[in-house]
Amino acid sequence: MGLRIGITGGIGSGKSYVAKIFKALGVPFYDADRVAKNIMNEDADLRKELEFAFGAAVYGVDGLLDRTYLADIVFKDKEQLAKLNSLVHPVVIRHGEEWAGAQTTPYSLKEAALLFESGSYKSLDYTILVVAPKEVRIKRVMERDGTDRIQVEQRMDKQLPDEEKERLANFILINDGVKPILPQVLALHNKFLQEHKS
Repeated sequence: MGLRIGITGGIGSGKSYVAKIFKALGVPFYDADRVAKNIMNEDADLRKELEFAFGAAVYGVDGLLDRTYLADIVFKDKEQLAKLNSLVHPVVIRHGEEWAGAQTTPYSLKEAALLFESGSYKSLDYTILVVAPKEVRIKRVMERDGTDRIQVEQRMDKQLPDEEKERLANFILINDGVKPILPQVLALHNKFLQEHKS
């Protein structure tokens, strides 16, 4: 079995861009946030728990999760957000571990926005944190999502600060638009390949 590597970064850090580089190198890739969205629609037990916790209206007439309805509840109330995470994270973590166990490459990569917050980093061999200065991140998100500065800062405030993530991460990639990111990714890629051989 190969190494299990986690990759994360705050909003606007460019973690998805960095993950794409690893994917281009042929590294199997697990997008925990995308999988969570699918699981919330497809896992019958989880659906029942979400309906019980947030009301039947959490699923629309089409039978799919009503993200706007759910977001309105959880992003205004920390306790409701904690409740949502306590229901979804264990299911996604278990699914991710099964996926990683089935990989046959020297290492696989799991991308998750809440890698440290969810505790899923504890089952990984290494973690990578993608960082960028706050102003760079705000500008990226405003351009990407067409949102204003206040909305971006509110979303940032809900995430664990980079300083805390840096203490937990094994490797830090600087994606500030100045320092080239490709050599940093290739150095880690080669390190993981070497480690797997030994």
